[in-house]
Amino acid sequence: MNDRYVVLGASGGVGRALVAALAAEGRTTRAVARQAPERSGAAEWMAVDLSTPEGARRACADAAVVFHAAQPPYHRWTEEFPALTANVVRAASQAGAKLVMVDNLYMYGPTRGSLVETLPRAATGRKGRVRVEMERQLLDAHASGALRVAIGRLSDYFGPNGPNSTLTALVLEPAARGKAMRWPGSTTAPRTVHFLDDAARGRLVLADQPTADGEVWHLPAAPAITGAEFMALVNQCLPAAVKTGSLGTLAMRIGGLFSKEAKETVECMYQWTDPFVADHSKFTAAFGPLAVTPHADAVAATIQSMRTGPTGTT
Repeated sequence: MNDRYVVLGASGGVGRALVAALAAEGRTTRAVARQAPERSGAAEWMAVDLSTPEGARRACADAAVVFHAAQPPYHRWTEEFPALTANVVRAASQAGAKLVMVDNLYMYGPTRGSLVETLPRAATGRKGRVRVEMERQLLDAHASGALRVAIGRLSDYFGPNGPNSTLTALVLEPAARGKAMRWPGSTTAPRTVHFLDDAARGRLVLADQPTADGEVWHLPAAPAITGAEFMALVNQCLPAAVKTGSLGTLAMRIGGLFSKEAKETVECMYQWTDPFVADHSKFTAAFGPLAVTPHADAVAATIQSMRTGPTGTT
């Protein structure tokens, strides 16, 4: 019986946290990335191009569980993400593995009230619609019996070794360098943010529990927090406080003239201008409470990591 856990996209923030969580529990792990690092640590690292069927097959061979945390560049989601995911679905099925999808909250679109798994998939933006398409891919594969699938969703994340997130780029990394923090949108609207270590442990629950199969789950997180509160926590961790501010939609549009990532973020600004709170009561009711890290401790650990070493790259 296979006992290998495969993490696709292992050099990204979510992937790194998953590899660390699996290693902490002594699970046999294959970490897959476009480029394998020079030092592999406890995991077996493999450099693979998942955009090819053969690359995906090699990555997933002999797996018991495949965590799909791989993704194309942010501005190439529409063109490349569904095909990449189709390769992963096929390869995981051939290996007889369970697939745990790393998903976000884009597919719901702008909405009122807390985000729950039963909301209509009302996204109008390109990146939200591609997430809807991939959810359909995965759940159809599960319903057909091709493979077992569980989908775990998280909001914007942060944590040690968590590159390429909005919170990292605009708030945490500048602060660690003594520069001003800029929170996108409203600094007073409550928002769910996920600490990477917590999200990784939540995904391991989905991997281990057969009752997670065929379902969508919002992963547990600490209570929603405002931008002002989050930046205040960051300043408490610094030797000297830095300035704080916000970036509105117009500023992000202007930034989009110079940055593909900033341009693509404009589509999702509703997540930052209005309350954006994810409800994880379904997860708790099914599997019991998952201990999550208080924001103050999570921010402190992240800033400490950034001030003592690099965050890494995807």
